[in-house]
Amino acid sequence: MSNRISREELVKIYNVELKFIDELVDFGLLKSFTENEISYILYEELPAFERFANWHYDLEINLPGIDMVNNLLQKVRELQAENRRLANRQFALESLAEDYED
Repeated sequence: MSNRISREELVKIYNVELKFIDELVDFGLLKSFTENEISYILYEELPAFERFANWHYDLEINLPGIDMVNNLLQKVRELQAENRRLANRQFALESLAEDYED
């Protein structure tokens, strides 16, 4: 079973323009590869593609806007992970301090 989908299949299934897919690749939002003169996107890219298509066609966000929103959401995820890491570290240090006090 193949773990890729061609750009042409994406156009048919998602009812999007081929130009939109190419622009996502040009912006670096999706990765594509070519085999036998056919451009493909890996299935693992589909959730991002669907999100970008929804933002573009449903919310009418242009490509620079999609890039910006995607970057901001990535930064939020990174900050949330850092916050969890720091909270875990604080908990560990507090536990150590309680053990020391006893």
